[in-house]
Amino acid sequence: MKNALMLSGLMTALSSLPAMAQELEIIGKPVDGGLGFQPAATSLASGIQRLDDMILVIITAICLFVAGLLIYCIIRYNSRNNPEPARFSHYTPVEIAWTLGPILILVFIGAFSLPVLFNQQEIPEGDITIKVVGNQWYWTYEYVDHDFAFDSYLLGHPATLDEGARPADADVTPFVLNDAMRAKLADAGYSDDEWLLATDTAVVVPVGKVIVMQVTASDVIHSWTIPSFGVKQDGVPGRLAELWFEAEKEGIYFGQCSELCGKDHAYMPITVKVVSEEAYEQWLQGALEEYAGQPAAYQVAFK
Repeated sequence: MKNALMLSGLMTALSSLPAMAQELEIIGKPVDGGLGFQPAATSLASGIQRLDDMILVIITAICLFVAGLLIYCIIRYNSRNNPEPARFSHYTPVEIAWTLGPILILVFIGAFSLPVLFNQQEIPEGDITIKVVGNQWYWTYEYVDHDFAFDSYLLGHPATLDEGARPADADVTPFVLNDAMRAKLADAGYSDDEWLLATDTAVVVPVGKVIVMQVTASDVIHSWTIPSFGVKQDGVPGRLAELWFEAEKEGIYFGQCSELCGKDHAYMPITVKVVSEEAYEQWLQGALEEYAGQPAAYQVAFK
């Protein structure tokens, strides 16, 4: 009976993983010709984007004002209209204006930018803590609260090719987008647009929960970032840094290593799946069995 419960729990958890990949909406990814930000999925990203919009208005106004002054001076004070140039070298009102003006503008910007910065840097107590280690050239994720870890590779990396489990992998050429690679992407629930973004295993987190990521590296400096979350943190060997986010919408979000880390830097993507609490608990049971070797029946009995 115990073995039957264990087998049933394992099959249920594992069978839910491909379905999760298929059903989730892909939200955070780069698009061809895109000029703006990716959709904001956290309060951090929303704050950053609002701050950027505000600063864009300010700097546009400054540029137009300066350009207007230059045009006015060119027309009003050229040698034809002003044959007798002025001989003075100082004009106190103007000097006061161009000193106080930038100070006031910077104070105004600082009043809005510092809260955004503090919100990123003040790490709250996390509902889930995940340690991420950057390696050349893949990521290792450890769910600290549950004592299991797994590696995450670019889908199509040699480490993800297993002819025993998927005979078609024999035709896949690593790091090359051909028909065989397109079929592998499709089997994993991704399209050609997700090439170089999709990974064989993803970070799975529940929606509406505070996630604390502890970021470090094992060899050289890497950088873990998800643009839609508004987070980016360098992983430095021998140091442990933290970032946090609270995703507001279920979906799949992509990122990439953002610190030049060697020859395969371009093949080091990040995939995060934000799911419902129920789906997360279901995934967690399967992950515990697969990565920690703890059967679902054991987890239920001692929970």
